[in-house]
This record gives sequence, structure tokens and C-alpha cells, in this order.
Amino acid sequence: MPSSLKDQQISEALRPFSVFPKKEEVAKIREYISLLLKWNRLVSLTTVTDPLEIVRRHFGESMFAANLLPVENCRLADFGTGAGFPGLALKIAAPDIQIELIESNKKKCAFLSEAVRVLELNNVNVHSERLEQIRPDSLHANVVTARAVGEFKLLLRWSAEALNAGGEIMLWLGAEDAARIATNPSWIWQPAIKIPDSQRRFILVGHPASQSQH
Repeated sequence: MPSSLKDQQISEALRPFSVFPKKEEVAKIREYISLLLKWNRLVSLTTVTDPLEIVRRHFGESMFAANLLPVENCRLADFGTGAGFPGLALKIAAPDIQIELIESNKKKCAFLSEAVRVLELNNVNVHSERLEQIRPDSLHANVVTARAVGEFKLLLRWSAEALNAGGEIMLWLGAEDAARIATNPSWIWQPAIKIPDSQRRFILVGHPASQSQH
């Protein structure tokens, strides 16, 4: 049962990702896992059902990104957020950010809304829409995130318009996708960052090339 996870177990599982949660953050993570597994019996949210593995795979990989970008005091749009990763995990790590969760599956959106309510998270909006249904210039995002998403061409085109000046996109990718997307000439990419405790998973951070021309 998720409630059997001790504070120390959660903290130790997150340490390899350079995440050092406060006591209240650990409590939210535990509550989130409990809710996730409860809903997962009815709605397909995650194939990872071991609580400690959820901490590592979902929370660790998501919260690791808080060290890569100045996510405090910014507006972050998370595309294809699914069960709320990385968006809600980053919200727990950086409570001041404004989060826009974009998820086309209505059952997953119901879970997200319940998670936001139960965890008492402020400044989180859930959009039950496909990406192409949302006007990109309506979000004024400083950061766009996407994890385990395949529609990269559409996402990159949309993000180029959705990002504020100086804004960046952050993608969680396998090695092949990271290498392929890094060659996209419309974007300026930083070197891919290997996710801790992973052999072939990376985070790719970039901004539209058009920003560099101003």
C-alpha cells in the first residue's frame, strides 16, 4: 500500500535526481500516489504500480527538471500531461509556478482535477482539449513541457507560438528521439541531459531559433 512508504524512503528515492523535498512536499507525494493508484484501477493512468517505483520514475524524473530551468514564478504549459507528469510533480517542487495542464482524455482530466483539489494546489488549470484546439498565443507560457509524447512536429510548431520571449521547451525523450529532434533547424537546443538512474532517457531543452535572431 502507498501509505506504507516512509518519509525517508521517498526522500532517498528522490536523492539521485538532486531532489530534496520538504516534509509537506513528501506528504503531498504520498497522497498523490495513493490517489493515483486508487484511480488507476478504473482509469489507465500508469503501468508503474509499485509505490517506490512511482516515486523514482514519475516524481524523480519530473522533479529533476526543476534544477534545469528557472521554473519558479513562471507559467508552465504541460502538453499530454496524462496523470500529471511532469506538470503536477513540478508544481509540488516549485509551488509558485502557474500550471496549464493540457490533456485530451476526459477521464484523465477528471483525475487531474481531483488531484489538484485533494492536494490543495493553487494556480493550476486543466484543459480537456487537444493541442490544436488551443490558441498558442492564449497561454503566454514561459516553459512548455512534454513527457512521453509522439506528436513532436505539431508540438514544436505550436510551442514556437505559445512561448513568451525567452521561453523554452523541455522534452523527456529516448535517445533516438533526442538525437533526431536536436537536428531540427527551427530550434536552438542545449546538449541533451541524461536523466539519472536511466540508460537511454534524456531531457532536451531548447528555444525557437527565431528568438535568437532578435
